[in-house]
Amino acid sequence: MASARQVLCLCAFLCVPQARSEPVRYSVAEERESGSLVAHVAKDVGLDVAQLRAREARLVSEDSRQYFRLDPRTGRLAVRERIDREEICGQAVTCTVPFELLLANPLQFFRIEVAVEDINDHAPVFPEEQVTFKIPETSDPGSRFPLEGARDLDVGSNSLQAYSITPENEHFSVSLGSQSRGGRSVELVLEKALDREEQEEIAFSLIATDGGSPPRSGTAQVRILVLDVNDNAPVFTQELYDGQILENAPEDSVVLRVVATDADAGVNGEISYSFSQAVGHSPSAFKIDPLSGEIRVSQPLDFEAAEKHELSVRATDGGGLSALCRVVVEVADVNDNAPELVVSSFSSPLAESALPGTVVGLFVVKDRDAGDNGKVVCSLQEQPAFSLRPAYKNYYELVTASALDREETAQYVLAVTAADAGSPPLTTTQTFTVDISDVNDNAPVFNQTSYTMYVRENNEPSALVGAVQAADRDVGPNAKVTYSLAPGRPAERGPRSYVSVNSENGNVFVLRPLDYEQLRQLEVVVSAADSGSPPLSANVTVRVLVVDENDNAPVVLHPAQDSSPPSSELVPTSAEAGYLVTKVVAVDADSGQNAWLSYHLLKATDPGLFAVGTQSGEVRLRRPLTERDAVKQKLVVLVRDNGRPPLSATAALGALLLDGFSDAHMPRSGLAAEDEGGSLTLYLILSLAFVSILFLASAAAFVACKVCKRKALKEGPVLYGPGDFQSSLADAAGTATLPHAYCYEVSLTTGSGSSEFKFLKPVLAGLPPQRCGTAAGAAGEEDLAGDFPPAGDPRPQSHGTLPAGPFSRLAFE
Repeated sequence: MASARQVLCLCAFLCVPQARSEPVRYSVAEERESGSLVAHVAKDVGLDVAQLRAREARLVSEDSRQYFRLDPRTGRLAVRERIDREEICGQAVTCTVPFELLLANPLQFFRIEVAVEDINDHAPVFPEEQVTFKIPETSDPGSRFPLEGARDLDVGSNSLQAYSITPENEHFSVSLGSQSRGGRSVELVLEKALDREEQEEIAFSLIATDGGSPPRSGTAQVRILVLDVNDNAPVFTQELYDGQILENAPEDSVVLRVVATDADAGVNGEISYSFSQAVGHSPSAFKIDPLSGEIRVSQPLDFEAAEKHELSVRATDGGGLSALCRVVVEVADVNDNAPELVVSSFSSPLAESALPGTVVGLFVVKDRDAGDNGKVVCSLQEQPAFSLRPAYKNYYELVTASALDREETAQYVLAVTAADAGSPPLTTTQTFTVDISDVNDNAPVFNQTSYTMYVRENNEPSALVGAVQAADRDVGPNAKVTYSLAPGRPAERGPRSYVSVNSENGNVFVLRPLDYEQLRQLEVVVSAADSGSPPLSANVTVRVLVVDENDNAPVVLHPAQDSSPPSSELVPTSAEAGYLVTKVVAVDADSGQNAWLSYHLLKATDPGLFAVGTQSGEVRLRRPLTERDAVKQKLVVLVRDNGRPPLSATAALGALLLDGFSDAHMPRSGLAAEDEGGSLTLYLILSLAFVSILFLASAAAFVACKVCKRKALKEGPVLYGPGDFQSSLADAAGTATLPHAYCYEVSLTTGSGSSEFKFLKPVLAGLPPQRCGTAAGAAGEEDLAGDFPPAGDPRPQSHGTLPAGPFSRLAFE
């Protein structure tokens, strides 16, 4: 649970585009009780306490263990559990615990570093509670005897500071040896010569004291056995041995060899090697050959668990004298750890409306190896819709690279590969399955562009006539389609009252019985809308055609059946076989084959005398009349349609057989009048054709006349009237006050230079306005002198002078 929470938080803070680059730093002493106040984080990062709760503030760390907690109600950062600095950082000079404060809505993070300060919670500890030295009595004063010093896990002033001997004795004192990478050695210094015969054994306590307040101390019991004669201790060739070995070295591999020499001979010169236990370290990963001094691997090594091993080797001769040396074994890293990909946050499903750049997932990559073996590069399998983006340090964001469409791809399987730079490189692949959630971006689509349905007339109320069907490419509520009649114009409300559509399945019903003879088709618009927000819809036209049924019997139009007794037809006795007596005319309000009528003779006074045309309804004589035939003949003609079942009607009629009458003298019956009406129609058509031809001929003659006049006007001279004549014409033309347009003919004599002329009646009063101003003469073109008298003036209307000529014509408007 803690790991999942940590992953979620880490994702969130890295998704924030703006984050505080400089960390907020605090310090706290180790071993503080749970709940101890560290700082007021909300105030330091500039947030209200209310924002912490509203934005789901939380702490997240790269490690699975969380040492601090945040109270969102107060904004206080407190210790979550006891912190042991030595457990976290060992004997490092500085110890910092980094973590992040994450906020949501919007995502934001703050980097926080808490320095754990050391307290004096560890006393110096000797590797051995009791140390025994065998010292020859011949040892000179000033001789030094090294021993393994105490170790204090604290650092700084709280670390080991001094040694002392209690009770004090005159033979020995303690001295700090030289500083090495393994620590400072301790030596016992012989101050006064020993005498085995006087004192065979000396015992005292060696106390190591740190610099804490209050100080702590550790004690080791030192036992000195005074020996005879062995006056040379072993000497190592080096005080410090350095070795290096690969972490994947097999067991029993030789790391290095330590060498010590002893100037003594015999048993006192024989040296044996052994590990001297060092505080805080276990030499169990190595073993040493007591005779050769070879240090070998005793169990598998792990660079990630320990990069360096510090060993203390003691060389002891046969006389009990010994010497110590330090051995530092560095473990060389090999690329034996594949990268780790830890998902901090992952969002699935993802809305298809997500914009490019939307963060889908956040993860961190780690590699426990060092150097190039620990450098990791992430890559995404080719996928155009997504991409990887570095976020912060070794964090990566999985983001959308383009617009998504669930209808095209509803699920993406993304493979992220993390590879280190080792040789050969190691890789780790993490698969992300991103489901795309639907948004309402597709309107319903009908499976047809329009629908045509059929219903028989006289249908039952709420009769099912068909169904419309629309599909929506979305899913869930966005794909649930409901049907309804689209609102139409007022003129369309009539058809909508006949039709209903089921909102769930699109079934179309006709609500009431229909009559084909009154309404032959209905047309409505059906709307299909989804349940999205906002809903999308589509419309389709539904045409309901009414199918005719045989529900109307034939109706007899002729002969009329409303008279009683029925009308009689006159038949001359001289009529031959095939003579047309009458014609039965009937109609049927139905259509199609339901309106196909057939005629049959149902009953007659003399059935063998008459025959009825099945299709035409014509009643004719089957044979010539004889004297034995009854003068009055009664017939009943059956008129039947072609429906299923057929409907019928009867027509009753009579015939009178008369002698001495022919067709020319007999009163015309209804059918004869009908034939006469046909002839009249023919006469009317012929008359109309004649009038049309006459009109066309007149129009052609008029056009030819006009063409000739125009040609004459172009060839003859122009006659202009002077003074008032011209102004009067201009006034008349400008004001358009003349009631009609006229053309006047002027006839002039040929024998004088000046002749009178007068206005004659219009040539053609109904012609369109013409402007004429030409005069023809032999002498050429001259001005017209003289004035026109006003209207009603009795004076002669001729004052102008025209050139001599046989005939001149003046036309004006």
